[in-house]
Amino acid sequence: MGSWERVSLSVVVTVLSLLTSSLAKKEKPGIAVYWGQNPGDGSLQDTCNSGNYKIVLMSYLKEFGCKRDPALDFDGHCGVGIRSCTRLRYEIQSCQRKGVKVLLALGGPTQSYSLCSSDDAQVIANYLYGNFLSGQEGPLGEVTLDGIHFDIQIGSDSYWDDLVNELQSIRHDNKNKFYLSAAPKCFLPDLYLDKAIKTGYFDYIFVEFYGIKTCQYSGGEAPELLKYWMAWTGYVEDYDTSLFLGLPAADEEGYVPPQNLIDDVLPYIIQTPSYGGIVLRDRAYDLITKYSKTVKPFIAQPSKQWPVSLRSPFSVPI
Repeated sequence: MGSWERVSLSVVVTVLSLLTSSLAKKEKPGIAVYWGQNPGDGSLQDTCNSGNYKIVLMSYLKEFGCKRDPALDFDGHCGVGIRSCTRLRYEIQSCQRKGVKVLLALGGPTQSYSLCSSDDAQVIANYLYGNFLSGQEGPLGEVTLDGIHFDIQIGSDSYWDDLVNELQSIRHDNKNKFYLSAAPKCFLPDLYLDKAIKTGYFDYIFVEFYGIKTCQYSGGEAPELLKYWMAWTGYVEDYDTSLFLGLPAADEEGYVPPQNLIDDVLPYIIQTPSYGGIVLRDRAYDLITKYSKTVKPFIAQPSKQWPVSLRSPFSVPI
């Protein structure tokens, strides 16, 4: 008896009970990718021209909050500082003309960002809207990015929910459609973004199934990853959000070989109601491994079909 069969004798959760009419509202599944933290990424325009991605996460606005001067860092793709990347405007607009959404990622692994108060969250929300989401002149030129991505990896969970609420108020008041997304770790609840997620305002949640052994793919086995995917599916079932499976695009911790993803993971997660696709870190590694090109044909249509009435063994207490 294989590991799949052994695990399937445990706690049962019915996938059918999670399939709801909200599926009709979801976009077609696709692939998102991080761009901007590796010189090997290539240009933003070439990234979008590849045809492999529906969303590009420009990384990062690495300094902001608590009276810091905001600072972008795209690791050599443009100059250092807040006013040195206006030439990216043309590449961003080229991506958008091709139907690729471009979001600005906040945070990352640096120690140079945080929020000090609810008022601070309001200040940053207004800064983000005025400089990146409104079409006014800003650090990337006169652009209207498609949204803001929260990639909070340090500090605390304080006031990120306030920032989400402020951005939600802005898009409601201005009737300006832009997207909000988050990148929590796979283990629930997320240390930094749980309160923000519970606002219910994230359109996309890019769950990172790497860097935490408890819930990542390991040793050629998928059950741990899948049971935490099911936990996330239940966690966001009351929100109008799309879940993406976050994976490294190269052979490092949490890596799922493309054929294993196609055979052992996608046929299952595609049938869950919040499924939106996968997100890869990062473009530079994907250029080398051609991961996105290999798996793209199966992102929306699995290589084999699990019965919709399949009873899943995957349940995680939250």
